Amino acid sequence: MGKKTKGQRKSSSDKSSNQKSKNTKETSPEISRPRPEGTEWYVIHCYAGCEKKVEKNLHEFIKHRKMDDIIFQIVVPTEEEIELKEGVRRTTEKRVFPGYILIEMLMDENSWFVVRNTPGVTGFVGADKPYPLRQEEVDKILKRMEADAPKIKVNFKVGQRVRIVEGPFEDFMGTVDELDLDRARVRVLVNFFGRETQVELDFLQVERI
Repeated sequence: MGKKTKGQRKSSSDKSSNQKSKNTKETSPEISRPRPEGTEWYVIHCYAGCEKKVEKNLHEFIKHRKMDDIIFQIVVPTEEEIELKEGVRRTTEKRVFPGYILIEMLMDENSWFVVRNTPGVTGFVGADKPYPLRQEEVDKILKRMEADAPKIKVNFKVGQRVRIVEGPFEDFMGTVDELDLDRARVRVLVNFFGRETQVELDFLQVERI
């Protein structure tokens, strides 16, 4: 007599083990688009104070002319700056290179024409023959923009009279004796109990008189 064989069942876990989870990473469209060979960074002129307006005009022109396959990133180099004015700390966005904008593009007659004739653009650095930036120059500028700590604006110099606005010597007057730009520290000479004493302070603890 023949033996009956029992059919084997496939467990549902076998199917689930073949499924793969999707893990997508979002990237800025301007950065992720492929670049054709010859794409470089250039610098264009505009009127100082109009950089953001010109940046907007460029984006609109590029979109209208459908040239986003050869003109990519447009960067207005800025950095945050803290200033102490009348005892109040203010954080502002400062243009690193007033009147200049960086643009990543494949240079040809059409792209040159579109950028050059965008309202507010007064020309390329290099005039009739624009020359590209070196990649290390671009990296340095972009890294400066990504700095975590805002830059402190120093509106006083050695020998000037200042007022201390914060700390144990608040409201004392003194003379700037030394500046340490790397550490954002200042040494001030103050008259304390009839004798001149040097105190070290943060830039934001001092205000020019």
